[in-house]
Amino acid sequence: MPCVPSAAVRNTCSVATKAPEFSFRLSAAAAARTGLTRTRTSGDRAPRWGPRKATCAPRQTSPQVPHTDFNLRFTASCPYPPRPPHGLNSTMLRVAAHSAKDTFTLLTRFQYCNPGWNFSSAWTEAASRSFPTRSSYTTDTKSREENKKTIENLYRLSVDIKKIRRLKEWVLLQDVAYVQEIAGILQEMGADETTVASVLERCPEAVLRTPAEINSQRALWQSVCQNEKQLIKLIEQFPESFFTTKYHKNQKANILFFQELGLKNNIITRFLTSAPSVFYNPVEKTKSVIETLQQNYLSLGGSDANMMIWILKLLSQNPFILLNTPTSMQENLEFLQKNGFTDNEVLQLLSKLKGFIFQLTPTTMQKSMLFSKNVFKCSDQELKELVLKCPALLYYSATVLEERLEGLLREGVSVAQIRETPMVLELTTQIVQYRIKKLSALGYDIKSGTLESLNGTKKDFEVSYGKIQSKKERPIFNPVAPINIED
Repeated sequence: MPCVPSAAVRNTCSVATKAPEFSFRLSAAAAARTGLTRTRTSGDRAPRWGPRKATCAPRQTSPQVPHTDFNLRFTASCPYPPRPPHGLNSTMLRVAAHSAKDTFTLLTRFQYCNPGWNFSSAWTEAASRSFPTRSSYTTDTKSREENKKTIENLYRLSVDIKKIRRLKEWVLLQDVAYVQEIAGILQEMGADETTVASVLERCPEAVLRTPAEINSQRALWQSVCQNEKQLIKLIEQFPESFFTTKYHKNQKANILFFQELGLKNNIITRFLTSAPSVFYNPVEKTKSVIETLQQNYLSLGGSDANMMIWILKLLSQNPFILLNTPTSMQENLEFLQKNGFTDNEVLQLLSKLKGFIFQLTPTTMQKSMLFSKNVFKCSDQELKELVLKCPALLYYSATVLEERLEGLLREGVSVAQIRETPMVLELTTQIVQYRIKKLSALGYDIKSGTLESLNGTKKDFEVSYGKIQSKKERPIFNPVAPINIED
């Protein structure tokens, strides 16, 4: 329908200087959902409800589109009774902020209906209005274009460009990339085309590192690897650990310190791949943590002869202990001592928990111990014996312990059985259900028996299961046994 150049319509579609009337034209889908328009001039005091007024449509084929203003009056053409303005206001706000594209299209159509309408002044006025913060939006347009040279070089290496766009598109937007150079370094180390493509797909930011940075990283990792074949295998498995060159100086200093400490190179390479964050800290922090461990070990009754053996074993089991602060480590040890644990028992807990006790806090440990005390209804001394028997009562939070306890109770296990074998709480509910199901298939009644058959690692359970299975399948008599015949 062509625009009707009447004063009434122009007043509806435009923003006047003295009596501003600013409207947003919504999409057809939004109009179908609301079926409402609302307008208010500066002289209106209360909203008036009525049928929708005709407005200038941008196309003959377009359905009638309602327009709305955030401070304006409603008019309705739907057959339903009008809803309260408050609820309608929240609905219209959500629809009006549907997309930036609809708003921009709306403003341009207003200018088409009224050629004298000033777009910039209206936009300034709209921006000065106090809109709700949740109705704001951002455009989806890209601020930069993809680097065609980078894409071409990656395509020649058979790299999946779509995967990079889906996961780390920002890499393709960088102006400078070293695709051919990084691929050449990997090939020099013995990587084939498939390995190079796999590494760059999973860690595309590698092409943003300079060849000098990668060569320095290569030399550093070779100092702890047996040969380049092992190095390229580690890069293929853990590309992000290798191509994180931001902390190269800290990595180098920490590697030298670990070697001086007595850690073997195979342990250091495991740290580099599975716990790379250990090398991000300055070497001074690493040294302070090691010194704290040494002091605590000696103060708890450890000997000088076994000190380094104990520390190296602790580090190999849990390298993340180096991320803790000396203060938090000291607080956890003091908490255990205040709760009645002797120095020897604290040292025993440190060894059993592999240093994970330092990743806890006194508050969480207190809640876990209080939960176990209430469940098992035991004294402080009995609780201490349970914790020494099963350190998981101290390590896991009260929420986790409660969930696992409820899972056992649902399977018919009693609290007395759990107290007799508390190590079963180290297993998740899914593992417990799976093991009980397998044992039940053999006719083993978990309610009347002990929980020792459920306890242990996967290998331990398979051994226990095999014994129960062989015992069940054992024949009543041995057909090859000699028969005693009386003469």
